[in-house]
Amino acid sequence: MLRTFQAALLISAVFCFGVTANAQNKSSETYRYLNLFGDVFERVRAEYVEEVSDEELIEAAINGMLSSLDPHSSYLNPKNFQDMQVQTKGEFGGLGIEVTMENGLVKVVSPIDDTPAARAGLQPGDLISHLDGEPIIGLTLAQAVEKMRGKPDTDITLTIRRGEEAPFDVTLTRDVIQILAVRWRLEDSIGYIRITSFNQQTTENLEKAIADLKEDATEGELTGVVLDLRNNPGGLLNEAVSVSDAFLEQGEVVSTRGRDEEDAQRFNATPGDLAEGLPMAVLINGGSASASEIVAGALQDHRRAIVLGTQSFGKGSVQTIQPVPGHGAIRLTTARYYTPSGRSIQAKGISPDIEVKPARIEEIDVSARRREADLRGALDQQAEPERDQEQADGETTPVDYQLQRALDLLRGIALYGQQQR
Repeated sequence: MLRTFQAALLISAVFCFGVTANAQNKSSETYRYLNLFGDVFERVRAEYVEEVSDEELIEAAINGMLSSLDPHSSYLNPKNFQDMQVQTKGEFGGLGIEVTMENGLVKVVSPIDDTPAARAGLQPGDLISHLDGEPIIGLTLAQAVEKMRGKPDTDITLTIRRGEEAPFDVTLTRDVIQILAVRWRLEDSIGYIRITSFNQQTTENLEKAIADLKEDATEGELTGVVLDLRNNPGGLLNEAVSVSDAFLEQGEVVSTRGRDEEDAQRFNATPGDLAEGLPMAVLINGGSASASEIVAGALQDHRRAIVLGTQSFGKGSVQTIQPVPGHGAIRLTTARYYTPSGRSIQAKGISPDIEVKPARIEEIDVSARRREADLRGALDQQAEPERDQEQADGETTPVDYQLQRALDLLRGIALYGQQQR
């Protein structure tokens, strides 16, 4: 009985991160449950079939408490805490997927561009049921992520459930994941900017992208900007605010509201639009989550951009990383975020202004139709320059239908603007 009481005191200290005077005011019911926990803890130490260290038991208990709250709260041991800090800087080891937990399985939020997961064809919404043949059910999200990480050039086999398809295995080779937060190119006179994640480099890379596009544009003039946030799993809140601010002159970007109304925060834009008022289109899909939803929602509410694509993921909660000296950190959901118009995105997502589902463009065979040249007595055709073979070969490249719709929209807006001058 004495050992049980001592264990209860130990757990009380761990959970409260130190005994304080406020602990004296806790209800007797709270202490009764802590005594229950201490009793179970002691029985496991003494009677479990294999010896388990106190550290493993306590970390598992803390993680169980946090993960039972929502899919995004968890305990980070010192190693995972360090990995998380490295990841936000834009380089980390693993497979290159953003994941969450759903019904005991790991759910793919989105694969990251140019990573083993993306090259293997993993898709948003895929469910991972086994790792190297071992079931995931029973593991926490942190434990599953830890198993997927490993030394570069080592393999891991994931069992995937995708829609109504039969489960299938995919073998991936781990790699050092280096995230280039922003990619860009010129599409005629329209700037195409793809943001793959919101890390510490995102805003800096975005500013460089806009400057390069303006420099490369014909006669130094852009006619529009496409901001591609598809399969962007999110990242740092301050970077999402900064990216939104880059295209807004004024007004609220996002607000966060927690348990205490006094802790509510509002983030506002500052004067200055990197795109200088050019027409904008934002692309989203089911893999656009968290920070990317903040950006899409802010630009949509301020009517700064037209949002195209499909419904976004719907992660509208804010996680705060709270270091625990000597014991890693806890990731705790502390608030929900809201778009400028007051919309909560949690479990709803951003609805596009124009729904554009992924599609494959196929040519229709019209060779059987009669043409001018088929008519009796038609005038002879004048000789034309031979078509450039390199251009013809390039037409075999798959067409990104959603992007083409966005480009067509901006071209139409630009053409209409020219006609009104």
